Amino acid sequence: MHADAPRANVSSEAAPDVDAYFRRIGYSGGRTPSLETLRAIHLRHAEAIAFENLDPLMRRTPRLDLVSLQEKLVRDGRGGWCFEQNLLFSHMLRALRFRVTTLSARVLWNQPEDAITARSHMLMRVELDAGPYIADVGFGAQTLTGPLRLEPDGEQATPHEPFRLLRAGDGFKMQSKIDGAWKSLYRFDQQEQFQPDYEVSNYYLSTFPGSHFLHSLMVGRTDAGRRYALRNNQFSVHHLNGTTERRSLTSAAELRRTLEGPFGIRLPDATELDAVLERFVRADRV
Repeated sequence: MHADAPRANVSSEAAPDVDAYFRRIGYSGGRTPSLETLRAIHLRHAEAIAFENLDPLMRRTPRLDLVSLQEKLVRDGRGGWCFEQNLLFSHMLRALRFRVTTLSARVLWNQPEDAITARSHMLMRVELDAGPYIADVGFGAQTLTGPLRLEPDGEQATPHEPFRLLRAGDGFKMQSKIDGAWKSLYRFDQQEQFQPDYEVSNYYLSTFPGSHFLHSLMVGRTDAGRRYALRNNQFSVHHLNGTTERRSLTSAAELRRTLEGPFGIRLPDATELDAVLERFVRADRV
């Protein structure tokens, strides 16, 4: 194996700290592996833990072992990208005795409908008495806020926008309804994926020079009735009534306040972060 090749780093002593996780997301409800529980913690996770790619921008490959996930997203108050978010969520679901199968997807967001992209996104199938559901707490500013029945064609309500699944070959296409139009998020099948599969994609996306995660600041979080989004220094608040507020952030200090405020991220004490934030406001001045 090449010295720089990614490898899983899973401690045999790691165990999901469900109590700490529930404190992090502000959940105090039931713990039975039911649809009601899944819906509740799915929403609370999406509202509490922001999507963010600060580590790749600081040239740090996110660690995907359970110890590191809990340290960063739960105890340190950070956010993370899809592999971190959904792996953490899958560990907690399994600790609650949910039956979970982890999957991968090819992202279609802002791509042609027939685009062949890499398997660069993680989601999961959850088996319930009512049938299988799709859960995904890690798709940036358009993250699902509730699980979807694994059934094609019908529009499904969530606490935020309606979503639907369409048949796409031997798999499905996930879409959300934005401003009255259906927008494709990604395409997926039901082939089970494992920790090494995510380690490879995680390493590639955080190190490949052409990865957009190394060139753009991308942050997202949901709240009651709205979604917050940050792309570089462009901050947006999308309300469910269809209105959107937008403004440019003009200093690194303003970026910090926004990341800590609307996105609820406890920022790391790292000199590299200052350079990253200054880079995105400086680029807007050129």
